[in-house]
Amino acid sequence: MEYRKLGKWGIRVSEVAVGGWLTHGRSIGDDTTSAIVRKAFDLGINFFDTADVYNRGEAETALSHAVSGIRREDLVIATKCYFPMSDKPNDRGLGRKHIMESLAASLKRLKMDYVDIMQFHRFDPETPIEETVRAADDLVRQGKALYWGVSEWQAHQIAEAVYISRSMNAHPPVSNQPAYNMLHRYIEKSVVPASESFGMGQVVFSPLAQGILTGKYLPGQPPPAGSRGADESSNMFMKDQLGDETLSKVQELKKFAESQGLSLPQLALAWCLRLPGVSSVIIGASKPEQVEANASASGVKLPDETWAKAEEILSR
Repeated sequence: MEYRKLGKWGIRVSEVAVGGWLTHGRSIGDDTTSAIVRKAFDLGINFFDTADVYNRGEAETALSHAVSGIRREDLVIATKCYFPMSDKPNDRGLGRKHIMESLAASLKRLKMDYVDIMQFHRFDPETPIEETVRAADDLVRQGKALYWGVSEWQAHQIAEAVYISRSMNAHPPVSNQPAYNMLHRYIEKSVVPASESFGMGQVVFSPLAQGILTGKYLPGQPPPAGSRGADESSNMFMKDQLGDETLSKVQELKKFAESQGLSLPQLALAWCLRLPGVSSVIIGASKPEQVEANASASGVKLPDETWAKAEEILSR
């Protein structure tokens, strides 16, 4: 496993991270979560991503069990807040009250004194950004979070947060967590350049397009039984990419990856990591073997002509 700095900042994260959006505390049991996390840690993965809203806190609880016994200093733990945790009016958003109370609840579930990165799951248009920045700065000064970041923020929102941080002499955001993969590339135009100019690292989720870039979905055929694509409760974000045109392109990419001595997931993860602005790719897993297969993408270096060929396939 290789490691990268989070943007310009001193903390180092594994190139491959493990997240629990659709798995921890939801589709897999605690014993399986623990097996996955332990396998990841044994492979050198130190970065684990979660959020309060993932199964209403159950993902954080499952992660706390999984990392029990591992030296806290050897872990990089990131959590998030923004989305509603109940129907109460203040149990959502990025106001000071919710931020402070959300992290307090997350730390209780995680059984930790601090998280390494507190991230804001979305931009909150209903709260002054000064309030959000000051709350984040206070969490860092109190030692409850070592850094703070954002998730799925637009370039101008990131810039505003940084400039306000500077004007307030507050700790600035260090990371952004966007969706990014071969089929979903919107961050390349403005988000990545803006983040790099401020020294922020990208911690990207869905690098395998929720499993589409494994090659298991075939054009002209229904999603395999038991797959996420066949699960109406968790495929809402991938339906638009299950068309025959996209799936045919994915099969071309699979053949190309194999011609390079790689699996398609290895190629897809290395493709994300080809950008120096990407600090880590967050994978999901339902079994330890998946972690082992995906972790092997760390350190894969391919020549420019290989990426050019991949781009040619993607542009068809």
